[in-house]
Amino acid sequence: MNKKLSNAEIRTNNKKMVLQCIKNYQPISRAAIAEKLHFSKPTVSLLVDELVRENWVHEKGIGESSSQGGRRPIHLYFNEKAAYVIGVDIGGTKVKTAISDLGGKIICASSFNTRKQLENGLLKQIQKEVQEMIQRNQLDKSMILGMGVGVPGITETKTGVVVEAPSLKWVRYPFLTEAERFFSFPIYVDNDVNIAVLGEQWLGRAKNKENVLFISVGTGIGSGIIIHNQLYRGSSYASGELGYMVTDKNNMKNEFKPIFHRYGYLESVAGGKAIGRRFTELVQQNKSHSLYAEAAETELTGEQAFSLAKAGDVTALTVVEDAIEHLAYGIINAATLLNPEVVILDGGVMKSADFILPRLQKIVHQYLPSSVEIFQSQLGENAGVIGAVSLFLREYDSILN
Repeated sequence: MNKKLSNAEIRTNNKKMVLQCIKNYQPISRAAIAEKLHFSKPTVSLLVDELVRENWVHEKGIGESSSQGGRRPIHLYFNEKAAYVIGVDIGGTKVKTAISDLGGKIICASSFNTRKQLENGLLKQIQKEVQEMIQRNQLDKSMILGMGVGVPGITETKTGVVVEAPSLKWVRYPFLTEAERFFSFPIYVDNDVNIAVLGEQWLGRAKNKENVLFISVGTGIGSGIIIHNQLYRGSSYASGELGYMVTDKNNMKNEFKPIFHRYGYLESVAGGKAIGRRFTELVQQNKSHSLYAEAAETELTGEQAFSLAKAGDVTALTVVEDAIEHLAYGIINAATLLNPEVVILDGGVMKSADFILPRLQKIVHQYLPSSVEIFQSQLGENAGVIGAVSLFLREYDSILN
């Protein structure tokens, strides 16, 4: 049985809808809002006046007069400076923290080495970074709505428990419970690739797209999925583990060994570490190769493989083109199933996007039943913190929703 909403709840919901309408269609007049939402003009005026008093909305300039020569409408804008949100991107090597306005403009940011602070407590250090940024930039602490956080592991978003984050050595880590010891405002946490796709849809290449596949290609390979404008997390918060996809059944039969313990097939043949390792093995078999001496002493990197492939090195080309094929097959399988409007690629391996993308697109478009746009992420090093801010704004049960 559906619970009947009280008049106060209906009014609050209407107010949220008006604010959302202003955010989406600014600059916009009261009359245009009424038309879009099918609300009466007096209702819209009352709600807008309230939003203006509360500083969520401001009036600016005047619009064009109507064709009948009537009074020019006042245009309304969402006040992106009304509050701040903290975005935190926790990675295996670096933790980045930023304070943003409500439009995603980063006001200040800082970062620290994950390993150095892991034993002393990441949250304690994040708290210290936040306090220093607030003081240094003379921000009003009361204007901070809360914080969004991305972590490199499977995360139960409702309980705030990080089920497993191997790079942090966290297993069933009660992130939110611990965070509440250091911060008094609301906090939301999710997997780092999930928040990346939210950021990309908000301010990146996937803006205005409702069906998005975001793939991070680094040492591991993971994906974030948005379906009909909703983040898809799966039955146990483990959706998007693209790195476990099998793209060569014959190789799987030959006692396949993952690149790292519990890593999947695709990331063990197309991830950055896997590319470097395979390149090293082939160079070690060729004494005339320019990197033979180095490969005999230490493992070469995926970055070296791509650098030499661009220069026409046959061994490097063999390795990276094989990896690109596997990645293409993974994209084909995922895109065939999900039918996204756009596929966004990010991660360390995508530093060589100029080399990878044309080859990927050629293979993918050959086999997909319907075409899909493939881009590199445009948010760069801020993708994680922007995504974390976006997570907060989506989840926070406030007037902003």
